[in-house]
Amino acid sequence: MTILDILNYPDPRLHKVASIVDEINSEIISIVRDMTETMYAAPGIGLSATQVNYHKKIIIIDISEKKDDLLILINPEIVSSDGQQESQEGCLSVPGIYETVKRASEISIRALNIEGDVIEFAVDGKLSICIQHEMDHLMGKVFIEYLSPLKKSRIKTKMIKKNKKFEAT
Repeated sequence: MTILDILNYPDPRLHKVASIVDEINSEIISIVRDMTETMYAAPGIGLSATQVNYHKKIIIIDISEKKDDLLILINPEIVSSDGQQESQEGCLSVPGIYETVKRASEISIRALNIEGDVIEFAVDGKLSICIQHEMDHLMGKVFIEYLSPLKKSRIKTKMIKKNKKFEAT
């Protein structure tokens, strides 16, 4: 397994729309393993394939305290949503930035698991937020795009400076 590089905002590759996974083969299984190692090492609670510059519809999530409840969703889609909630979100692609975002409070999901079986379930709370956040990445959207133009501009400037500082070392 390999720890992958996570793209940092405002990298334009974060805005690329992911394509459907046609077949769960050894390449897909390998990227899921690498994404898992990367997410746990970061540390984070969710990661999309887009964030590691692999533009297929794959997300992984583990919101458990012990980091022992990995959820792998391939070609996820929201079947229905209800309600609204606001919560603080952060992102491995926008490190150190936390902002309040509005999302659906309850969602129903359909996806494939790593074995290729169709799974459907309903979630709310933190898992609902995390799934919606990671699915946004698959559509080329970063959570700060829900913010006001002024906040978005300030964060973009901060991230550009941070990335240049990192590149200089």
